[in-house]
Amino acid sequence: MNDYSKPARTRFAPSPTGHLHLGGARTALYAYLLARKTGGQFLLRIEDTDRKRLVPGAEEEIMEGLRWLGIEWDEGPDIGGPYGPYRQSERKHIYQQYAQQLVEQGHAYYCFCSPQRLEAMRQEQQRRKEPPHYDGTCRRLDPAEAARRVAAGEPHVIRFKTPKEGTTTVHDFLRGDITVENRTIDDYILVKSDGYAVYHLAVVVDDHLMKITHVIRGSEWLPTFPLHGLIYRAFGWEEPIWVHLSVFLKPSGKGKMSKREAADLMKDGYSIFIKDLKGLGYLPEAVVNWIALMGWSYDDHTEFFTMQDLIEKFTLERLNPAPAAINFSKFDHFNGLHIRALPPEELARRVKPFFLERGYQVDDERLLRIIPLIQERIGGLDEAPDMAGFFFKEDVIPPAEDLVVKGLTAAESLDLARRILKALEALSDIRAEVAEPYMREFVAASGLTAGQVFGLMRVAITGQKVSPPLFESMEVIGREKVLQRMAQAVRLLETLVQEEASPQRPLDTPPES
Repeated sequence: MNDYSKPARTRFAPSPTGHLHLGGARTALYAYLLARKTGGQFLLRIEDTDRKRLVPGAEEEIMEGLRWLGIEWDEGPDIGGPYGPYRQSERKHIYQQYAQQLVEQGHAYYCFCSPQRLEAMRQEQQRRKEPPHYDGTCRRLDPAEAARRVAAGEPHVIRFKTPKEGTTTVHDFLRGDITVENRTIDDYILVKSDGYAVYHLAVVVDDHLMKITHVIRGSEWLPTFPLHGLIYRAFGWEEPIWVHLSVFLKPSGKGKMSKREAADLMKDGYSIFIKDLKGLGYLPEAVVNWIALMGWSYDDHTEFFTMQDLIEKFTLERLNPAPAAINFSKFDHFNGLHIRALPPEELARRVKPFFLERGYQVDDERLLRIIPLIQERIGGLDEAPDMAGFFFKEDVIPPAEDLVVKGLTAAESLDLARRILKALEALSDIRAEVAEPYMREFVAASGLTAGQVFGLMRVAITGQKVSPPLFESMEVIGREKVLQRMAQAVRLLETLVQEEASPQRPLDTPPES
């Protein structure tokens, strides 16, 4: 059991080598929740030791994505803190100092093997069908000789001197003890020939010096987990509580998602990258709710959580190490729930950019009147312009064919449209509570169904077959514009009827001279 009365120090330590994705966001979220629940601190640390794979702008995108999700850090590269710097590339001298300590204590050694020799060694191991591993040539060098070669400027790396006898046991909070034979653990490089530490050394040194109490990270680090435990023990440091999270599977549940499959998702309006989700109409609250439940649960029925709910209810004990399939239908469900939970003023603020992006001139007062009509009907913010763009149009001109009522001819639909227009012109008060009973009396007297009459009105007034409630929409649009649009529908139907009545001349018949 974890002790939640003790403040936890947690961290999210991404590499700026690509986009922040759902898996990384979930790791950051769990670490953030534990820190906030216990009154501790959450750190952001940028692990940029892999200089060849750095992507310009990736660090800024990571920060932007986390802040959009509502995940704020207490210490980090942009705001500093007592244990900085918080970029690994700025801590090179620290790692060299600790690597040297391991060499002096006999837990690491200098390796002078050239890339050519290592490649030849790997090929020979492949030929013998052995797993690739360092053969220990420089491990057997006299330390004094190795030190002389380093002093002479000979290119070298520093490798960890893994014990070759016995076993190593490390403890994962979710999986329990994990024991491996030491002979299966390679002598991993700790410091490269350019002087930069690799992840395995940097992460251990940083987590120790920054007083991290809980390391929450992806399950991709399980294979090298025993190595990290050995490095902690070589230094004589107390290990943190290790928590390796479940892996994300693609929606089919079969395997991890490839880059090509991730790109294909965008065609369906989905993405695994945080940077895309805002533009796709998703709320950060929905993203947080969704990813929190992909690997954690509070009970077997509660599904709606705000960030504050999660902070109060989150525990490590309820994490599940089983792989979790990404379920975008569930994501849409959560997005709808959180849209409906927003105060109208806040929803108006959030949907406004989507209207502006589509070229609508948005009147804030009118937008606020529209929100109650669409809040229960949209599943994403991006759906609002399609659902309610007609409120901000001067004219709507639907296809004349859409105005033909089911079960009626074009001529009969025209007659109905004229009678509807006449009825609306006689109505001085367009408020929904007045207009709807009035038009229902009209329906009763017409001998037609409400679906037929209101269907024609809906297409004429909104330009759409599906819209927010008709009479509430008419009230927002206003009497003058409602009459204009109904009159326009009459003209469209008149033209259609005339066209249908005109004899169709065969295409190959020459015109009369």
